[in-house]
Amino acid sequence: MNSNLPGLSETEKVQSPAAESAPETVTPPTEGSVENAPVSELVTPPVEVYMAAPEAATSDAIEAALAAEVEAVLVDNRAEDVVAAPELEALPIDSSSGNVAASELDAPLAELTTDTAEAEAAEPPATEANWLDQDPNQPKPLKKGDIVEGVVTSTSPTAVMVDIGAKTEGIIPGRELERMGRETIDLLKPGATIPVYVVNPNTHDGEILLSVNRALEELDWQKAEEHKESQQVFQSRVAGYNKGGLIVRFGRVRGFVPQSQLSADRRQALEGETPEERWSAMVNESIAVKVMEVDRSRNRLILSERTASKEARESRKEALISELHPGEVRTGRVVSLVDFGAFVDIGGAEGLIHLTELSWKHVTHPKDILSVGQRVKVEIISVDLEHKRIGLSLKRQEADPWDLVATTYNEGQLVQASITKLTKFGAFARLVDLPEIEGLIHISEMSDQRVNHPREVVNEGETVTLRVVKLDIENRRLGLSLKRVNSAEYLDQDWSSFAPAE
Repeated sequence: MNSNLPGLSETEKVQSPAAESAPETVTPPTEGSVENAPVSELVTPPVEVYMAAPEAATSDAIEAALAAEVEAVLVDNRAEDVVAAPELEALPIDSSSGNVAASELDAPLAELTTDTAEAEAAEPPATEANWLDQDPNQPKPLKKGDIVEGVVTSTSPTAVMVDIGAKTEGIIPGRELERMGRETIDLLKPGATIPVYVVNPNTHDGEILLSVNRALEELDWQKAEEHKESQQVFQSRVAGYNKGGLIVRFGRVRGFVPQSQLSADRRQALEGETPEERWSAMVNESIAVKVMEVDRSRNRLILSERTASKEARESRKEALISELHPGEVRTGRVVSLVDFGAFVDIGGAEGLIHLTELSWKHVTHPKDILSVGQRVKVEIISVDLEHKRIGLSLKRQEADPWDLVATTYNEGQLVQASITKLTKFGAFARLVDLPEIEGLIHISEMSDQRVNHPREVVNEGETVTLRVVKLDIENRRLGLSLKRVNSAEYLDQDWSSFAPAE
């Protein structure tokens, strides 16, 4: 990272803990060892990663906050402060700096141009005037930084020759091949058309020095610019982290998601004090982001999951709803509790468990049986595609107590029940032997005498003997009576119920 950046004091520079204990020397890779080469380190300058910005309510405020935070703290992506995904951790150590050597995402350009720096400095840039003086049939002069298409003409362990329409063929040097990934190497076959980046159009050996890795990375920067303009959501994975947030791959470019730009769900899941405790479990997780800032000259790519989460959630919800069918059973996580029920995330979409679908027992409030974050198994009972609503049931994952009522109880039977609620029209009572079932004692079934309010006869919490006078299994209704407990109408039935079996 450029140590001469303004506003960065010596105390603000991030030093790598691992670098201090790194070995003094490292054996370089064997020349031409393409087969066993490490992941390609490319020719990209180090990506600068920045600390989290404060919360912002608008896009302008977010950009202002991000601008302030990145000027305050600069973090070298190659330093130990950045913890990468497993496949990025086994990188060689730069013995001169103590930092982790550049990966396929951020190798220094100087590594490919060290031998040609003097020649490059002496090469005059092409101007509009000398271009107009040239023969129009001649190919346009190449300049450093051009990205052109070329055709692979020959390959070897030490170089790949590429025809880019110039007087001479360009060369991809062996030292870049040694750091390429297997997928990139497989592209370099004779006859293949590939994008290449012009590192030096005229080396001291008269060669045109090219880089495939740099070309692919530059194309990813262009793609990042396009995503910033369109605000299209980009799906990726968490590649690593530092103390300020997450490192996310954008093709071959590494972007930074500050903590303030993480989704609410991800921030809610944060635990621990150290970066490892807070972030390590998120490595390799899928993440949807939007591009907030692209600054190619400073190698800065700032991403936001927070701005993408709502759109991504809606997209996932639409896709999920189209797949759901009533009767399916899904596992979800309780995300919120309200007076009328509980909302459960079933994998990208939230459904509602209405209060009446929480349990076969009477439930006053969802918090009586559920808590936020709890994982539950629910049944899909309705899907409204037009309004994007999902109805869920928790109680249908339990045995239906009305099945037991249908096979055990009958009209005229005496039962023990506890009074649960008093109303102007009667009292509700829960069966002692089957507490999931409540029945109604209508006020007309309270007493042979006139009753103005049930409290004149019974009290909440009182256990009484009642008689079943109505049993409607289909509509799940149980009618109970207090006044008919001693009625002569049921004398024979009572006698047969209590008579000893012969």
